Amino acid sequence: MISGKKIVLTGANSGIGLEVLKLLVQGDNKILAVDLRTDKIATFDPKKVVPMVCDVSSKEGVDAIFDEAEKSLGGIDIFYANAGFPYYETFDYVDWGRTAHIFETNVFSPIYSYQKYREYLAGKEGQFAMTVSAIGKMGMPGYALYSSSKFAVQGFQQALRLEMPKNIKMTCLYPVATDTNFFKAAVQGQEGKVIRQKPFPVQKPAHVAKAMVKGLERKKKYVNPCKLFSFAMALFAVMPFVRSIYWAMEKKKLDNFAAQTAAAGKDAK
Repeated sequence: MISGKKIVLTGANSGIGLEVLKLLVQGDNKILAVDLRTDKIATFDPKKVVPMVCDVSSKEGVDAIFDEAEKSLGGIDIFYANAGFPYYETFDYVDWGRTAHIFETNVFSPIYSYQKYREYLAGKEGQFAMTVSAIGKMGMPGYALYSSSKFAVQGFQQALRLEMPKNIKMTCLYPVATDTNFFKAAVQGQEGKVIRQKPFPVQKPAHVAKAMVKGLERKKKYVNPCKLFSFAMALFAVMPFVRSIYWAMEKKKLDNFAAQTAAAGKDAK
């Protein structure tokens, strides 16, 4: 169990972040829990958890997190950059802002957070963590932007390990699809008409969080909660046609989603 630590956790109000928070409060930790909403965070013991409403996708937002951590926690032993979000869509449009937004949240924010944390530590020991994602190792139909953002973070951590100072330990999480509200929600404005089919395999956020907290405790470099994915990557390397079959199955789900979205759009007119 992690105990006696001052921890910053972003994306803490739902999904994996919320489940990680549930585990961290079991120890004698002080946690700055950050998200765009804090309704669930606010239910925790205020002596252990400090809620902070913040948009991590901007420089100003990340700067504010470090200021608040110094004020509320008195330091940072572990900084876990977990916040991020996906799009599920056919990438058939022109929209600079939509692309920029997902990269600002999923890529720029954790990179800048690391820069700030290294500067903050000034040679002291600390632990930096990120949620990367299995999709940062293998792209998926319907997730062109999300996957590319995670590939960017994967490349960042890989190169960073070759030059990172010894006083910083880094732990990266690689979940497969996680059963969160993303898959339960319908398309905005078309509730109840369009259903996202979950990719295979899917894990529960509590399972992923348990693996991550254990990884943080042991200061592991990588946390892979899904053994099936690790096996599949090895299998795909020697039998590429199996990956092609898997991709075809997932592409069919995207085609069904696109067809439902188009039909729902017509019905709404």
